[in-house]
Order: sequence, then structure tokens, then C-alpha cells
Amino acid sequence: MATVTVSPRFQVVIPKQTRDKMEIKVGQQFQLIQYGDSIEFIPVRKIKEMKGFLKGIDTGVQRESNRI
Repeated sequence: MATVTVSPRFQVVIPKQTRDKMEIKVGQQFQLIQYGDSIEFIPVRKIKEMKGFLKGIDTGVQRESNRI
């Protein structure tokens, strides 16, 4: 876990090791989600990059026995 500091302009630098591991590029957008007193940065991915990310997911659905 890395520690970062907020600049006077409220900017945060993402450490190089994290940028490299997550393949973060200049200009990439993030969604910012606040959970109580925590903040989570979620990278916005293009639809083309999402292709196949659900491969192998179980799509079986259990239904109620009395359902028509």
C-alpha cells in the first residue's frame, strides 16, 4: 500500500508502480466513489476493452418451484 499526499491544488499523484501494474495512461478517466470516509478510484474502460470479461461466468438461475 502506498501513501500519497494531496497537493495545494487538490491533486494526487498515482505512484509509478501502481500506474505500471494497472496500465494507467495519461488522460485516462476514473470514476470517483465515496464510501463514508474512504474514496475509491475506478478506471473507466472502453467497451472494446470489456470484451470477454464475463467469459466463464455461471449464468444458471435458480427459480422458485411454485413459479410458472
